[in-house]
Amino acid sequence: MDYQLVIKFWRKSLDSEAFLATIEDDLKSVLGGGAVVDGYDVSAKEINLFVLTADPRQSFRRAKGVLEELGVVNGVSAAFRLVGGARFTTLWPLRATRKFTLP
Repeated sequence: MDYQLVIKFWRKSLDSEAFLATIEDDLKSVLGGGAVVDGYDVSAKEINLFVLTADPRQSFRRAKGVLEELGVVNGVSAAFRLVGGARFTTLWPLRATRKFTLP
């Protein structure tokens, strides 16, 4: 798995963070064997969920369905990079106005 997909949840846009208790299991069920949920980190402004995958675009399309069901897709940014790389390619929102970075 050559890529790291990062799904960023902006804390100020979340009504509740209760979904975090089950989101890893939800994502594992839709991603199948093509991706591995690799944990997350938490800061004051954001929560970053990491997924190792061979196809970040397809993995995000599958994950997006889970995010929509949870009602959090509008408070999310997503991007990917080569594992160990520094440059991100933004996937969501489609017309991102800010550069994707990690804290």
